[in-house]
Amino acid sequence: MTRTALIYPILLGLLLAAPFAVYPVLVMKILCFALFACAFNLLLGFAGLLSFGHAAFLGAGGYIAGYTMLRLGLTPELGLLAGTLAAALLGWVFGALAIRRQGIYFAMITLALAQMVYFFCLQAPFTGGEDGLQGVPRGKLFGLLNLQPAPGQPEYVIYYVALAIFLLGFALIYRTIHSPFGQVLKAIRENEPRALSLGYDVDRYKLLAFVLSAGLAGLAGALKTLVLGFATLTDVHWQTSGEVVLMNLVGGVGTMLGPVIGAGVIVALENELADKVGPWVTVIVGAIFVVCVLLFRRGIVGELAARLKTR
Repeated sequence: MTRTALIYPILLGLLLAAPFAVYPVLVMKILCFALFACAFNLLLGFAGLLSFGHAAFLGAGGYIAGYTMLRLGLTPELGLLAGTLAAALLGWVFGALAIRRQGIYFAMITLALAQMVYFFCLQAPFTGGEDGLQGVPRGKLFGLLNLQPAPGQPEYVIYYVALAIFLLGFALIYRTIHSPFGQVLKAIRENEPRALSLGYDVDRYKLLAFVLSAGLAGLAGALKTLVLGFATLTDVHWQTSGEVVLMNLVGGVGTMLGPVIGAGVIVALENELADKVGPWVTVIVGAIFVVCVLLFRRGIVGELAARLKTR
């Protein structure tokens, strides 16, 4: 077994033991954003498409899941499914409108569409406006597994459910990247005109990648709503779209574990510094981003992989 292959079981072991050493809700929040970052990395790192509006899918999945569980009384698995499908459908609309553009034009179109989603969520009555959706129940998974612990009891059940969902999403992305479909995406990223000349329907491949990325981002948002019990405008704000770009750049764009490490670093820093420095946390995170860009251009995981390969 190679060194790279050893990393996965080690990280899995750490995640399995994490709720006994760290506050489970914090780790679950990291898992939600890690899945969100991995979904974004599928689009940017392997298809070469930079979206500035991915928060729209995170928020859409969170709002739809929260509404169906809170107002319609659906079970958690149906709420997660509804949020994922809604985000995938929204991704299809976004992709159909933006996919024929490239570079900064593609990024600006996704940003504009995401801002439309933000203002819709601000005005729509079912989202709760500025108050958001509060008190979303966790309920019972498949009607059997109670996700809400008794008062004073640790949240182990919901944690391992969240971990299982993250691992399924991560495995799906891994399988997609290492499939023939993923190889075509890499070819499009490296040289789109050549892929087009070989007979590939480039727009169709990019649209499928966009929809898959949007659906997984929606699953991350739905899981976040289930774990935290609320969905707010922060989930669809442009700053969240910027944060997922930052997570990928810090961890390493185009690597499998880079988005996971980047999400862990950013979420942990924000959680640790929020009460100590207040709004200055944004400045500190921005400074870290600048340092990473200057010193670790391939991200944390990218630099480590390059050095191990050199040795």
